[in-house]
Amino acid sequence: MVTRPKITNVPPRLEGLKALAMNLSWSWNREARDLLRNIDPPLWRQVRHNPIDLLREVAPVRLERLAQDPVFLKQYDLVMEWMASDRTAERTWFARHHPNLQNPARPVAYFCAEFGFHSSVPIYSGGLGVLAGDHCKAASDLGVPLVGVGLFYLKGYFDQRLRSDGWQEDSEEHVDPALTPLTELAGPNGEPWLATVECFGRTIHVKAWMMRVGRVPIYLLDTNLELNDPEDRMLLGKLYGGGTETRLKQEWLLGVGGVRVLRALGVTPGAWHANEGHAAFMMLERVRENIQAGEGWDAAVSEVRRTTVFTTHTPVPAGHDAFGEDHLAHCTGPIWEAMGVPRDTVLALGRNPGEPDRGFQMTVLALNLAGRVNAVSRKHGVVSRRLWQGLWPARAAEKVPIGSITNGVHLASWMSNPMMGVLDRKLGSDWGARLDDPTLWEQVRDLDLAELWAVHNELKGTLMGFIREEARRRFAYQWTEANQVVAAGSLLHPYALTIGFARRFATYKRANLIFRDVDRLQRLLCDRRRPVQIIFGGKAHPADNPGKEVLQEVYRWTHNPFFEGRVAFLEDYDMHLASALVQGVDLWVNLPRIPLEACGTSGMKAALNGVPQLGTMDGWWEEGYDGTNGWSIPEPLEQEANNGFEQDQHDAEHFYRLLEEEIVPSFYDRDATGVPLAWVDRMRNAIRVAGTRFTARRMVLDYTEQYYVPAVRGDRHRDDRPALSGASPSAA
Repeated sequence: MVTRPKITNVPPRLEGLKALAMNLSWSWNREARDLLRNIDPPLWRQVRHNPIDLLREVAPVRLERLAQDPVFLKQYDLVMEWMASDRTAERTWFARHHPNLQNPARPVAYFCAEFGFHSSVPIYSGGLGVLAGDHCKAASDLGVPLVGVGLFYLKGYFDQRLRSDGWQEDSEEHVDPALTPLTELAGPNGEPWLATVECFGRTIHVKAWMMRVGRVPIYLLDTNLELNDPEDRMLLGKLYGGGTETRLKQEWLLGVGGVRVLRALGVTPGAWHANEGHAAFMMLERVRENIQAGEGWDAAVSEVRRTTVFTTHTPVPAGHDAFGEDHLAHCTGPIWEAMGVPRDTVLALGRNPGEPDRGFQMTVLALNLAGRVNAVSRKHGVVSRRLWQGLWPARAAEKVPIGSITNGVHLASWMSNPMMGVLDRKLGSDWGARLDDPTLWEQVRDLDLAELWAVHNELKGTLMGFIREEARRRFAYQWTEANQVVAAGSLLHPYALTIGFARRFATYKRANLIFRDVDRLQRLLCDRRRPVQIIFGGKAHPADNPGKEVLQEVYRWTHNPFFEGRVAFLEDYDMHLASALVQGVDLWVNLPRIPLEACGTSGMKAALNGVPQLGTMDGWWEEGYDGTNGWSIPEPLEQEANNGFEQDQHDAEHFYRLLEEEIVPSFYDRDATGVPLAWVDRMRNAIRVAGTRFTARRMVLDYTEQYYVPAVRGDRHRDDRPALSGASPSAA
């Protein structure tokens, strides 16, 4: 293992700060965050909460003073005690409930093309990666033995830059490993690689980085080695960068290389989880392993299916990767020869009989090789069973073996410190240890309305200050036109009803639906007594020009005087900005065209901070809305739902009407002390519902009990394969 010191100027009394900075669990521990902030609050903001950067840049004299400060040292010692206990799994939920399975050598291997743990490690693009990060954090909290496997993108995703006309441009900035909690791993004999993978006729050497996320190790693959072909060295340069061939190579390396790296590290997973189809080659590699170990084709497939979980995340066709069969064969080489089966037997694993022209589909491969499959919300489960019914042609859609586990978000990462303080005072300081008790969340109904409103206004003020500082910073070094400063929210009112809309800019998410009736919207926004303002954020995929056009359309409204500066777009949306938004806006809006939103988790994050949602009845909101925690746009009639224009018209009409008749009046109807009682009651219920049912803790508990434990334990499993899988059905 290569050990290069990243932090060198820490006094011996504070030596533990180095270990603290190198494990991302600090990011969801209140005391640890507070300790790091207290080292140098202005610098902490400047480095965007990156503790490694903080400790490299802070003045040595400041650290020397802190090493003599009894108040700081008391806080430091408490955090060190927590850190020591956080490194063991002895008293965790998993240790109590499944002590016989607590074997770190037999973990769950969780494969994903992106992970969003913290903005200081920018190897995520959006919801999929952040969901994967929250999954790993919750597994750490619960003590579930899990390892993550992903890719290290030297150039991350992309940094968004908006021209003055609103067109998104993608800039590149290298991720500096020295500023991340990554440790470079060496091979068993000291070589810089751990595995090799054949790809398009060349041998690619694969090295790996390890990152600690609490109790969970994450292994990130990298091909930037001198002995690789120059083209292959930058193969993992950028998340979702390049064309189809680059995508195919990246996914082949993730799946095949990921399995081989785990083998080289001596990790023998008891269960394997592919988070989306990008990782499905992991299953094919294990079939190959089983056959070369002496099993026949059918037995090899059955064993892989018995131990594999697959989560599908989208009903949108563009979200399911597909490759030409000849192209795939050129990438993989004659892998079927190593398996002792005809080429067509392997290629049939990725064919969808209902879409013969789409080639080899990664989701179809995963459905054929994973014995436990789930969608990410109850409604998405219904949609997915209908979408993939053709693989089980003799069955009704409701009998298709695709279950559902609704996504959740990591409470300690997304709930603000001030909001946690409110719960401390109401529920007791130990409420974090009682999250599974449903009566705990029922007590949230009784939170003091005035106190909750005061804390929310504090968070809103923090958001407004953040927006002004970001605008000032970009004006100093990036922007050249005044309208860019206006667009960034510098004219927003500190007390107006503030709506947040931030997510990936895809056409089906319909950010531009808000502007469908401009005159009606203008009357809402510019009301002198009850003003409303909207903050947008988000990126369009670099290859999604229709999404970029929607973003540009929205951006152009931000500097239109017609709205008097009440529409803003915050550039370069990331986890750091997302935290400020979900904590500080008054209302969260989500307007996907039904039924194209698989789940959506941004509204859950907002709800944990007492921010109610207004949304269409899709994804999580279909099961999360209970009439007390926000507002819903009813589903359109069937004939409207089948016509995009009519569905948009229906949803826009209800959006405006709800704002005019219910939302705005509720927000501005105050008691004698200035508290909007009915509004804050919805805030309480938003917290209650999100805390009860939509946390990553609940999500990982569901995965563990329903999927992981039965697989690791070796329970009998009905091998309910698709009818056209290239292998005959059998029971494992």
